[in-house]
Amino acid sequence: MSNPASPKHPLALLQKYGITALIVWFTLLSFACAGTTHTALMVPMSDGVRLATSIYLPSSDRRWPAILIRTPYNKSHPLAPMIGSMANLRGYALVAQDTRGRFASEGSDFPVFLADGWAVQRDGFDTVEWIARQPWSDGRVATVGASAMGVTQNMMAVTAPPHLVCQHSVVAFSSMYHQAAWQGGAWRKELVENWVRSNQFDARTTPTFYSHPDYDDFWRQFDPERLADRVNAPVMFVGGWYDIFNQGTIDMFLAVQERGGPHARGRCRLVMEAFGHGRSNDLKFRNLEQPKNADQLAWTDLWMKHGGKGLEDIPPVQYYVLGDPDDPEAPGNEWRSAETWPIPAQITPVYLYADGRLDWTTPTVLSAKRSFRYDPLNPVPTVGGANLSGTKGPKDQRKIENRPDVLLFESPVLTKPLEVTGRVKVRLWVSSDAPDTDFTAKLTDVYPDGRSMLVLDGIRRMRHRNSYERSEWMEPGKIYEVEIDLWSVSIVFNKGHRLRLAISSSNAPRFEPNPNTGAEHAPGKTRVATNTVYFDAEHPSHILLPLPVR
Repeated sequence: MSNPASPKHPLALLQKYGITALIVWFTLLSFACAGTTHTALMVPMSDGVRLATSIYLPSSDRRWPAILIRTPYNKSHPLAPMIGSMANLRGYALVAQDTRGRFASEGSDFPVFLADGWAVQRDGFDTVEWIARQPWSDGRVATVGASAMGVTQNMMAVTAPPHLVCQHSVVAFSSMYHQAAWQGGAWRKELVENWVRSNQFDARTTPTFYSHPDYDDFWRQFDPERLADRVNAPVMFVGGWYDIFNQGTIDMFLAVQERGGPHARGRCRLVMEAFGHGRSNDLKFRNLEQPKNADQLAWTDLWMKHGGKGLEDIPPVQYYVLGDPDDPEAPGNEWRSAETWPIPAQITPVYLYADGRLDWTTPTVLSAKRSFRYDPLNPVPTVGGANLSGTKGPKDQRKIENRPDVLLFESPVLTKPLEVTGRVKVRLWVSSDAPDTDFTAKLTDVYPDGRSMLVLDGIRRMRHRNSYERSEWMEPGKIYEVEIDLWSVSIVFNKGHRLRLAISSSNAPRFEPNPNTGAEHAPGKTRVATNTVYFDAEHPSHILLPLPVR
């Protein structure tokens, strides 16, 4: 249950002290397990479907507050008894449950996560209220979990179970469409298809998600952010700058913090770390240990044992500032706090020039453009980024930056550090000879030795340039304005570094290549598109950087 960044987590012990420390940790914990009782039950939901549920109770006979974990990844993991013992030692019952249709639970897991929410079944709600009725329960329930276990929490939060006291939600989306399935209107191939296949979800899942390329009523069922005013329990949201749900974590925090019910509004907290869904060793940032008050048991204790007293001592937002880890004098590589998010910043345009410059001055030329040919059968390969599997994190982009279908724009060498904290967007004026195509953008930190380390990337499908709710085709040669959302970050570009922006039309398999035909997916039926970006006074393509104001 501990975060891997915590020194009490077994993985952290292994990394820091070696196998001996890990053996000692498990040995001590085995003694703790002797004081735990385990019961396995099939708990009925409101529609009669029964969900496999494990209960770990301290040996003494009394009523306990409970911590609930709802997972599609098997509640009977070998570490489950030890996790239960850790909760028991802190004075909690632990309840672990297989979500609907998964492992020992009855029912169907199709569509995944739907039964965890509010639209049809309300399995999270039913489980919380079932726990509150048990003779060993004191009526108070907290929920914890990361990734899919964070998603089940966000989905359930909208139902506002009366006995839910608090939540600790880590790296989870606030909208499945916008952050998981169709980011920027483009299919997140690597994330969705690999996740569904590796976890053996219902075979209908991927085709069904794929058959809804527009944001419609189907996707609104998976959008807890939309109904954040119904959430009525305080939540600690934890995310990462390189995480697959970077923006989802921030957006859900803001929605509940600002619009939630009386027990949630103003009582939530946000922590943004340097990591993603798994760590990358390409950049060894310093001072990474998560703030102690962000730990899931510390947050649960705050509400279960202290009634929220001490909340005022936890900053509403705590965020890690990325920096140059190679320079011990470089700014960044530290934790900061803020009263709100985003922090005050001047949203500053930096303009793209046809000669490859990034410049702070607005273009005055009457005509400037650059074109490239994008072939869906030869897409720009994914190298790093906010991915679930495979290549991820801040990877060096040089090996893919010299392609003819990648346009590079670079700032002069920085004479002083430049901090960028907040949401980064790219605004382009573009045209194509295809009825539909994509435009991608990557922001990188160019080190003095030439490394071009990925900071953020994004994509926008042109059919969704005006709205995600409907598709609109392009007219050949017509110039369109389009915005690419790169999501959020906090980073200090060190002096001696440069900013680089790469513009292209593909990033595969992170995103499925657009066939340029107007069809979403037509194997063997693609066309090469000639895509053009404009840089003149009337079409001043630029990147928008949030520069903090202090």
